[in-house]
Amino acid sequence: MKISVIGAGYVGLTTAACLAQIGHDVFCAESDVGKLNKLQADILPIFEPHLGDVVRVARRRGKLTFGQTEEAIEKSQAIFICVGTPPLANGDADLSAIESLARMIAKSARGYRLVVEKSTVPVQTGSKLRRHLRLHNQHESDYDVVSNPEFLREGSAVEDFLHPDRIVVGVESLRAAELMREIYQPIVNNEFPCPMHSKCPTTSGVRFLCTDTNSAELIKHASNSFLAMKISFINMVANLCEVVGADVGRVSEGMGLDPRIGSSFLNAGLGFGGFCFPKDLQAFIRIAEKSGCDFSLLKEVEKINQSRIEYFVEKIRKELWVLRGKKLAVWGLAFKPNTDDMRYAPSIALVESLLKEGANISAYDPQATEKAKEVLPDVTYCGDPYEAARGAHAILIVTEWSEFRDLDWDRLLSVVEQPLVVDGRNMFRPEEFSSRGFRYLSIGRALTPDTPSAPGETRDGTLDSAIQNITA
Repeated sequence: MKISVIGAGYVGLTTAACLAQIGHDVFCAESDVGKLNKLQADILPIFEPHLGDVVRVARRRGKLTFGQTEEAIEKSQAIFICVGTPPLANGDADLSAIESLARMIAKSARGYRLVVEKSTVPVQTGSKLRRHLRLHNQHESDYDVVSNPEFLREGSAVEDFLHPDRIVVGVESLRAAELMREIYQPIVNNEFPCPMHSKCPTTSGVRFLCTDTNSAELIKHASNSFLAMKISFINMVANLCEVVGADVGRVSEGMGLDPRIGSSFLNAGLGFGGFCFPKDLQAFIRIAEKSGCDFSLLKEVEKINQSRIEYFVEKIRKELWVLRGKKLAVWGLAFKPNTDDMRYAPSIALVESLLKEGANISAYDPQATEKAKEVLPDVTYCGDPYEAARGAHAILIVTEWSEFRDLDWDRLLSVVEQPLVVDGRNMFRPEEFSSRGFRYLSIGRALTPDTPSAPGETRDGTLDSAIQNITA
């Protein structure tokens, strides 16, 4: 099928590349001239694993083209809307880009168009988009408007698109449902060359769920808000664990074994960031308020998440007493590993808070340095973790990049001013540091193994190792 994707951000570029990968002829439009020029020169404006390879292969096969929005509207029967919907000051989603695009489609399109909402939008946006297309229709064109929410995780977006756990489409006509099924049929049946696996499963188990448009739009916001709630819940459990001498890692493991709960998003730490969760949570709260529903539960989820940075700073403060003049090494800046996305990254609020207290920050991130420089100009950026740690009074783990697991800790011990690690992502077990010469602090757990876990009680790494052997 000939498909246009309008917007070449994280969602749009992944959608365009993967639709081309499964066999469609895709035209991807981008209004930012600088970004468009890069894409036409095969330079990706974002880092996302596997995406560069998929784009290059699709371009080489003639399946993926980049250009202007007007051409995208003319070229294709199906138009995927992947433009930004950033939050307004009051928490509402800014739908101006979608409204503007609707007018362009209505004025330019001739004949039938399947208009697919891929951007995250408030419930009832589909009905407004449908009305807007009719209002500005200049060529007696025919439209179907579909809600097709994305569930892509940055860092594994290509995997999530090509091997999803569900495909949700909200439709108001049988014609739209059949066309959406045709578009996604290669994924449902695993009928495409996979760029990540030499041999994909013969049965995908993908659920193709058709609903009404309003329900599909709510599924996206409800899903992200629920996952955010799990993160804030386990962070409050972590606070309790520190007070009573329990281990939040063991607690979340035990909780996650219950299939009704599951282990995903039960990792205590600095809280959630990125463009999706904070934005979608605020938007869902506003949707509920405007509909007369008191969703105070989500307000508390947001409040807990916002408090995580001060909680972490207080940990550092207790260890170093005075932060002014102290050098702190920040490992990881992107909001999560395997991406260079700095939008709403917890590192921003953390670094700004530490700088206000007079600390000197040296930072390292494998992918996000250039984007971090735009929002955190008063930081010394380093080429590796060792350079960042040189002369540091504390090493702060902010993003759990896998390369931090394989470092030479003897070398690190020789370059730091003070052997202190404050782990905001619980990358390590406390007992791993018993022989490294570092004092280790994490979230929701006891300190280094020789520290009493509760008044009058002592645990050591030997006992924990023995217990783990029995558990295994």
